[in-house]
Amino acid sequence: MSIQGAGRVWRRLDVTVRDLPLGILFLVVSVLPGLRGHGTEVGDLPTRPFDALAVLTLALECLPLAVRRRWPAVCLALVTCGFALDQLRGYHSAAGTALPIVLISAGSHLEHRRRATVVLLTVAYVPLAIALSQLGSGGETPTEFVTFYLVLALAWGAGAWLRATRLAEAERRERVAAETRTAERAQLARELHDVVTHHVTAMVVQAEAARYLTAAPERLEQSLTAVSDTGRRAITDLRHLLDLLNPDHGPDHGPGYGPGIGHGPGTGHGPGTGPGTGPGPGPGTGAMEAKEPRTPAVGRVLTLVEQTRRAGQPVDFTEQGTPPASTGSADLVAYRVVQEALTNALKYAHGSRTSVQVRHGEREITVEVSTDGTGSPSAAAVGSGRGLAGLRERIGVLGGDFHAGSGTDGGFTVRARIPAGGTS
Repeated sequence: MSIQGAGRVWRRLDVTVRDLPLGILFLVVSVLPGLRGHGTEVGDLPTRPFDALAVLTLALECLPLAVRRRWPAVCLALVTCGFALDQLRGYHSAAGTALPIVLISAGSHLEHRRRATVVLLTVAYVPLAIALSQLGSGGETPTEFVTFYLVLALAWGAGAWLRATRLAEAERRERVAAETRTAERAQLARELHDVVTHHVTAMVVQAEAARYLTAAPERLEQSLTAVSDTGRRAITDLRHLLDLLNPDHGPDHGPGYGPGIGHGPGTGHGPGTGPGTGPGPGPGTGAMEAKEPRTPAVGRVLTLVEQTRRAGQPVDFTEQGTPPASTGSADLVAYRVVQEALTNALKYAHGSRTSVQVRHGEREITVEVSTDGTGSPSAAAVGSGRGLAGLRERIGVLGGDFHAGSGTDGGFTVRARIPAGGTS
């Protein structure tokens, strides 16, 4: 067995079993012929040879060390009684050295009645010092008794400091864990907001338009198909998001995210224009490879554009440049910017001409989405501003720039500069 394996086995043992060797070590050392009578000496009593009572004394001083962490109060009481008996009988064994160790352990591990324990030990020390002074030859001065008490108090203080340090570290870890949980919940809330809001908004707008198409069965069929396709995309995106929470669930189900759309300059109007990949019906499909990320890439922007067009929003899409080999989380953030901007365009400026521009640089991705402000609010025009606030926070973490505001012509523009290569 390796040293690391032995260490793991040792740590799995009960704390009493792990502390017992220390007590046995003190007991063995105390009975060694060369160390008899050379232990702690308080009171200037003559050294007495070991007798039958010395066995009990050594047992009280050494064996309770096995429970010094499990039952610190019991250990302290037994070792203190053994130490008092050791000094009053004049054995002066090496086991007396266990008292400061027990005080350190009790100061560190005792949870209840700590002040009462200190007071009780102090009160008990007074008659012990008086008895040792009377039984001794008079060579021990009061100053020496006080000095020994201060040594014992210092040992207790060292244990109390260890306890305070341990509690502070536990509080720090708990605080970090709470902050981590809060950050994770906020991240999950942002992802759910981005996924649910966009798809549900598109479905509401498409369903609202279908109400007026009863006299045109073909167009009604197209509108209902668009609602169905949007619902399937919402389910797929939610499934991928839930898989992030449970990565061991297994392979992803349903259509996967493709590697991205073709890159280079290009514009398109109307559904089915331009190359693309994405889940479900639309300009293209792509199956996720075993090592594909579960998060959508900027290459799926065209899928968003096509979905928004089918909801009745005229959208111009332009993509320039070639993305670098590694963009970090910049591609996901760029995707979310377009998603949130198109969602807001559907909600608050339905029917307005919208322009989506994505530019890839060597070190950054620039996204600009603008509407001309000629449309009208849709039935889904209810929001809290959480989406834009979340985008500003994400882009700020990456060290980029984000701007969203109205123009002089009544339109609305969202601009984002996202450094590539960083992790969010």
